[in-house]
Amino acid sequence: MPKNKGKGGKNRKRGKNEADDEKRELVFKEDGQEYAQVQRMLGNGRCEAMCIDGTKRLCHIRGKMHKKVWIAAGDIILVGLRDYQDDKADVILKYMPDEARLLKAYGELPDNTRLNEGLLLDEDEDGAGEDLIEFEDEDIDRI
Repeated sequence: MPKNKGKGGKNRKRGKNEADDEKRELVFKEDGQEYAQVQRMLGNGRCEAMCIDGTKRLCHIRGKMHKKVWIAAGDIILVGLRDYQDDKADVILKYMPDEARLLKAYGELPDNTRLNEGLLLDEDEDGAGEDLIEFEDEDIDRI
């Protein structure tokens, strides 16, 4: 059996995730960059995203983010456009849900962009209580 000569295993490579608690300043797009919403994850560090300019692009998750920042379908990301390939882009940054809401409030994202805010059930919505069945005392006695 060979001896382990490394400095640790899987848990060391993961490291401490201390950056989640900190508030970072909001990063806006520059020239050569675009906002996008992830449509589906393809695996191998790639995803398919619909950019705000209306183009669907194949996006590559850069190595600094790979296995450190988890990207899921519906997330708002900042992508760097390629000069030589218009249908491909590189993921630069993933926006947290509160940052995505701020981008929408500042007018950076169009109003028709649906953010992943979870399932919110409105009590006022029509048909919200229609699936409840009420029984009368007579119905119970017959059974």
